Amino acid sequence: MIRVFGQLKKKKKKKLSFFLGNMERNTAFPLFAGNHSHINTTCSRDNLLKTVVFPVLYSFLFLVGMSLNGLAVWIFLRIPSQSHFIIYLKNIVVADVIMTFTFPFKVLSDSNMASLGLRIFVCRVSSVLFYLTMYISILFFGLISIDRCRKTLNPFKGTNATRLKYRKLLSGAIWTFLVILCLPNVMLTSKPPTSPYFQCSKLKTEAGLKWHEIVNHVCQVIFWGNLLTVIVCYTLITKELYRSYSRTNQGTTKKPRQSKRKINANVFLVLGVFFVCFVPFHFARVPYTISQTRGDRFDCKLKLFFFQLKESTLFLSSLNSLLDPLIYFFLCKSFRTTLFNTLHQLPCTCSWLIERGSDTDTGSSPQGNSSACT
Repeated sequence: MIRVFGQLKKKKKKKLSFFLGNMERNTAFPLFAGNHSHINTTCSRDNLLKTVVFPVLYSFLFLVGMSLNGLAVWIFLRIPSQSHFIIYLKNIVVADVIMTFTFPFKVLSDSNMASLGLRIFVCRVSSVLFYLTMYISILFFGLISIDRCRKTLNPFKGTNATRLKYRKLLSGAIWTFLVILCLPNVMLTSKPPTSPYFQCSKLKTEAGLKWHEIVNHVCQVIFWGNLLTVIVCYTLITKELYRSYSRTNQGTTKKPRQSKRKINANVFLVLGVFFVCFVPFHFARVPYTISQTRGDRFDCKLKLFFFQLKESTLFLSSLNSLLDPLIYFFLCKSFRTTLFNTLHQLPCTCSWLIERGSDTDTGSSPQGNSSACT
């Protein structure tokens, strides 16, 4: 009887271990034994949202983003870097193009159509490039906010070759710093996967995990520092525009008031894109990170919720590559003029669009045709 009982007990353990193994493969994150003693099959990340909805959205984003950013690159190649603003915009265009190229890899990986080697490539390279370009864009949004603030408070202060040289050196330093910061994430993601179902963190060495944590802290400092910069700059811009509007409102003519309203709307476009694209993700990232690092305090459903919240706000960050061309068009007069000339259209046919933009950059169209529409 004792021998029979022992054999039955071993069979039950084998069945339980087989069941747990299957459940671990069906989930994209380890399940922790908290207050729930059973394993819920609804906690799998491979649901409709991840495998269908987001791949469709990112596919659309890739097609439209490549079209708009390809056109933006073509136009900016024709515009000389004659202002700080244009230099910053050119750097954002490059970051947006690189980010857009990562979307197809994310589509294949999330829809479970990628091979094992491609999924490893996504973990090692594609995801790193995505986050690299995101924080480059965040840094240049901060610099654009400073530049817009300077132009609003000191509208008659020009620029010179020395200042332009310093801005180009600053741009190069930003790219160099972030590439050096992110490169170890590529090199230290070198462990072979132990199963077809793996997280990217499982491919990192011990040093890679520590470096990844350091990079996360640095990126948080970059975001919150630039968020503070944007808030301070646009607070000053709002005060100055309000004073200017009040002074103009005391005049007798209506035309200056109408022009001031248009400038208000365009200047705050940068603020709107920054808050729509970057703020939600970084607020959602805090509880998601806590749920991953202190998983024993969260059940699997709550962890799944934070994962879906993070992925949803990450899509908003990706939307930045689609919204940036609006900034180029409405805030950069050189961009608009060159666009119309490149498309062989008379600027007069689009005068309502040209008039909506404020003359916020000192660069001129290489064709010298900016005053053709009267």
